[in-house]
Amino acid sequence: MSEFTAKYLADYLPSDFTIDTVNLTVELDDHHTRVTNTLTIKKVNLSQSQLSLDGEHLTLVSVHLNEEQLTRDDFTQTEQQLTIFNVPDEFTLALVTEIDPANNTALEGLYKSGGAFCTQCEAEGFRRITYYLDRPDVMAIFTTKVIADKATYPYLLANGNPIERGELADGKHFVTWHDPFRKPCYLFALVAGDFDLLKDEFVTQSGRSVALEIFVDRGNQHKAVHAMDSLKRSMAWDEQVFGLEYDLDIYMIVAVDFFNMGAMENKGLNVFNSKYVLADKESATDTDFFNIEAVIAHEYFHNWTGNRVTCRDWFQLSLKEGLTVFRDQQFSADMHSSAVTRIQNVKLLRAQQFAEDAGPMSHPIRPEKVMEMNNFYTLTVYEKGSEVIRMLHTLLGQQGFRQGMDLYFKRFDGMAVTCDDFVDAMADANDKDLSLFKRWYSQSGTPELTVTQQFDAEHNKFNLTIAQQTPPSEAQPEKLHLHIPIKIELIDPVTHQVTKQLLELTDIQHTWQFDASNQPIVALLGDFSAPVKVHFEQSVEELLSIIELGDNSFCIWDAGQKIMAQEVAFLLANQSAQPSESIMRMMAAVMKADYDDEFKALMLTLPSFDELVSGLNKVNPQQLLNAVEQLKLFIAQQFEENLSELYQTSKQLLHKTDDSAEGKQVAARALANTCLSYLSKLPKYHHLIEQQFAQAQEMTSKLGALQSAVKHAPLVVADNVLSQFEQTWLDDTLVMDKWFSLQANMHTETIFERLEQLMARDDFALTNPNRARSLIGAFAMQNARYFHDAQGKGYQFLAEQIIAMDKINPQVASRLITPLIQFKAFDEHHSELMIKALELIAAQPELSRDITEKLNAALPQH
Repeated sequence: MSEFTAKYLADYLPSDFTIDTVNLTVELDDHHTRVTNTLTIKKVNLSQSQLSLDGEHLTLVSVHLNEEQLTRDDFTQTEQQLTIFNVPDEFTLALVTEIDPANNTALEGLYKSGGAFCTQCEAEGFRRITYYLDRPDVMAIFTTKVIADKATYPYLLANGNPIERGELADGKHFVTWHDPFRKPCYLFALVAGDFDLLKDEFVTQSGRSVALEIFVDRGNQHKAVHAMDSLKRSMAWDEQVFGLEYDLDIYMIVAVDFFNMGAMENKGLNVFNSKYVLADKESATDTDFFNIEAVIAHEYFHNWTGNRVTCRDWFQLSLKEGLTVFRDQQFSADMHSSAVTRIQNVKLLRAQQFAEDAGPMSHPIRPEKVMEMNNFYTLTVYEKGSEVIRMLHTLLGQQGFRQGMDLYFKRFDGMAVTCDDFVDAMADANDKDLSLFKRWYSQSGTPELTVTQQFDAEHNKFNLTIAQQTPPSEAQPEKLHLHIPIKIELIDPVTHQVTKQLLELTDIQHTWQFDASNQPIVALLGDFSAPVKVHFEQSVEELLSIIELGDNSFCIWDAGQKIMAQEVAFLLANQSAQPSESIMRMMAAVMKADYDDEFKALMLTLPSFDELVSGLNKVNPQQLLNAVEQLKLFIAQQFEENLSELYQTSKQLLHKTDDSAEGKQVAARALANTCLSYLSKLPKYHHLIEQQFAQAQEMTSKLGALQSAVKHAPLVVADNVLSQFEQTWLDDTLVMDKWFSLQANMHTETIFERLEQLMARDDFALTNPNRARSLIGAFAMQNARYFHDAQGKGYQFLAEQIIAMDKINPQVASRLITPLIQFKAFDEHHSELMIKALELIAAQPELSRDITEKLNAALPQH
């Protein structure tokens, strides 16, 4: 494997230089874009005589220091740096470089997406545009002049406000943009292209009018309306909840098809993956609409939590991402069902982040060692990071948290700071000691709580004891205890009275005593108040009581999930057994309960494969899938009448067309698709799949039918509906991504031949991250039955695609390797096959830094 050097948080030193202003002139050309970069620089460390700038994949044309051209004797140049000797204390540096955007398949820096130029500079992409101090604690004022052919690129966009525009010779034109706010270079953005434009405006709480503009491919303007509405809701919410007002005259969003991430919060000019902008009911699902609103909000919220106050160094990434994910989750909860939104957050965390914590790439939300920063845009930094912020919100309350936020901005506006700075602001604003809480930032792994209870009937006392421990890891063999907020409900089984309390566990173990006339039933971890696993022996009777008597929606759902997971574990250990009475009682309780349709759909849904794996030890994936399918078939058979009735009732609601029913229709579609997923296990209901597909007027119901088809229907039925779907949507890139994902999820012995055929199509290319993820990623992460093929064919297929992708786009390749490095979760046979696939990748010459880091973490541990 290739050798790369890691960076350590402990080695952080401030920059020896500051950059006050950046004046860029970018003359766009497919293969010879010329960048003129004029910097005003000041020396901070007066003993430092040379300036080293970061730069990769650049052709250096010239260097001028204080307007005097330098010769090769005045500087040295490597593949990663430009070092200039004998620089004065203050000076102007002018650098001219050339780059090749059209051949930039890594999609970092400046590149072509279809016919447009666009940028992605976070984390370290700006060094692919020009030489610079590419680190987040160097903040400067940027002025950017963009030059291009006017007919081909009528729109020229960059950060800030436009200050000048004009015509040039040879059919070219220019626009100059000025951003009055200091920013690190990772927030730089440039876009040039021919777009449809959707315009609107937002009047801020202080009465300022902000122009809102969303740029999309020609013909897609109508699909940006939901994104625009989401943006205006986000801006209003941030003013109402946090008192934060937008600060520029214009806010722009550009949707592009070729993008490594979901979206990017560049100051005033967000660049988005088109899947998080474009939607109408015919082509997008309810989940797509929800995700677009959430991602639009996330990037907008970054204007304050990320842009106005940014990270001192990349180890502090969760400072902006954990906080902003928490903010977007709170926004989504306010816009929709807070219970359903919270449960969906938790499902993601348990299915994927817990696995990351248990795997070779386990790291704290503030990592201490990084080889490739792109590898640390993780569920730990983002999702667990948001849970850490949520715990602060729980401990301090809404008002206390707002006081902490206000102090944070008062202290640090316009600065690059640390996670400790944020927690200190929260502590100081509330006069609360959070020193123990800070361990959440430095300790990796998922804490585990062990709970015991004791009832003294004679004295009417109830004791609840909670102990904590975090499993040791190679990097941290000794784990420390944490400050854990635990919301509980004590349910009196006789009076049905519910007592709620917030417990703060600050020791390794603690016992709380409560007055109680009857032994209460304990509903633990209300709202999932901490990202932990719980070991608590509760009977099915107790869990059913929580479902029937509890107040907390998360606890009610979680009790159902525990019964389902216990049933799967029972069937896994007793492969000839039949499901028990427990599942019958639980499902009967759910069927008769007066839940809204969306919550009922969640209550009926079995834990996902990944969620189940997270709670088991060295499991055989095929046997686990058999147990799940056995249970699903049993439920379908035993509750056929209920499921059929629920399905029909839900379908009837969908025929109502008034706008006031929109929320109810979203819920009805969720429930109908859940019921269809069960009913399609029974052959006599396969006609419902084709019927729903044919009758559906919107994408959610069509996709629900297709998902049931590829998992449960005969091949002829699945191929029929997939073929119709393809014919209808062949020219819509985003919808065809869904079609490729459906194909990747097919339950058929010919899946590997199908995958090869799909990859040979003209509309498949590894150079498009969305398309690669929709086929290869969907297969590896969603089609557990064939990815975990007993002969290792699924692992072999993924390894071969990662090898090919690493040469094109290392960032995407590194994301795709995740399922393979989690081999420790599975039995010896499958683990060995996964390791073999990893060794195949490791044997390749010249692997990227991205892949090498993950292989180094994974392979020494087997």
